Amino acid sequence: MHGYASQVISCLSNYLTFAKIADQINGLDLLSTDRFADGEMEVSVNSSIRGKDVILFSSGARNEAGINMEEAKLELYHAVDALIRCQVNKIIVFEPYISCSRSDRTTRRSSVGLWVHLKTLSGLGVRHVVTFQLHSDKSKTMVDPVYCDIDDIPALTLLKKYLCDVYIKTLDKLETEVRNKWAFCSVDAGGEKLARVFANSFGSPLVVAHKQRDYSKPNKIESVHILTADPLEGKTLWIVDDMIDTAGSVETLIRALAPLQPKEVNIIAVHAIFSPPAAERLEALIKEGFLNRIIVTDTVCAFSKENGASLPRIPNLEIVSSADLAAKIIKTIICNESMSKLLRQFNAEIYLSDK
Repeated sequence: MHGYASQVISCLSNYLTFAKIADQINGLDLLSTDRFADGEMEVSVNSSIRGKDVILFSSGARNEAGINMEEAKLELYHAVDALIRCQVNKIIVFEPYISCSRSDRTTRRSSVGLWVHLKTLSGLGVRHVVTFQLHSDKSKTMVDPVYCDIDDIPALTLLKKYLCDVYIKTLDKLETEVRNKWAFCSVDAGGEKLARVFANSFGSPLVVAHKQRDYSKPNKIESVHILTADPLEGKTLWIVDDMIDTAGSVETLIRALAPLQPKEVNIIAVHAIFSPPAAERLEALIKEGFLNRIIVTDTVCAFSKENGASLPRIPNLEIVSSADLAAKIIKTIICNESMSKLLRQFNAEIYLSDK
């Protein structure tokens, strides 16, 4: 990396998750986080890293360590300051899921959480941010490239490969079943792009859901209209989204799809946020026979303890590991290679042929 040695370090909030890739990247170092008697935080670096390029893992989302969102962000900011004081050459922050990514609108009299977070990181000295599947492409414009770069890696490819490996397996099934009997559905008009990417990757029909939202209340949906060129009766539907938060949108959509008599309905999403009452909503849909399975990645820990309480277990939940992709990203950065190979469009036919 520009002739400098590199070091991969993790905050407490993401150490257990990315310890999974330690053997692929020659180990992870862990920062020490201490508290004063009044609760103030101090983060320390345990070894000399002067002059090195540092990749710093962190997570502001739910994590195995049970560190809440505000504390995790504060730990990250302190960690960056500690690294700067160690006179490192460059800091790359790797946040698999940026928890404030949904706070990206400037249309209301409110703060913009993503801007505050990215501005704080770049102001402290971070020169590169890496993440998976930002909520909006426009979010990347919040970072001034003069001071900081940002790479948004499409983790949807992980989910597409998983569908090929587990549910399709052969070119024959892709041709005879997937392209004729599957359909990919957006959660709303704004999510049409994600669903279309899936539909194009597998050569399957696209279904667009248009929801009418009550903007006076957060996470409140008034109605859903289904737009499709083909009958959905007897088809296997995959609802595609970048995240599942309270599951309010998908619950409304799935109940609106039920009268159209699809064979089964599944959800496939990158970030498993699962804010209450998501677990209860999803479990109810499964028990009532409206929902078959839910596939997500591990960018957000699905089964951790937070504030002393365990997240309810969600039935029929399948979790796709992002460890291998994270390791490839790290190696790409360390070797100063192009990220383009990680951004290529996925084609199921080519993938299955190569296998």
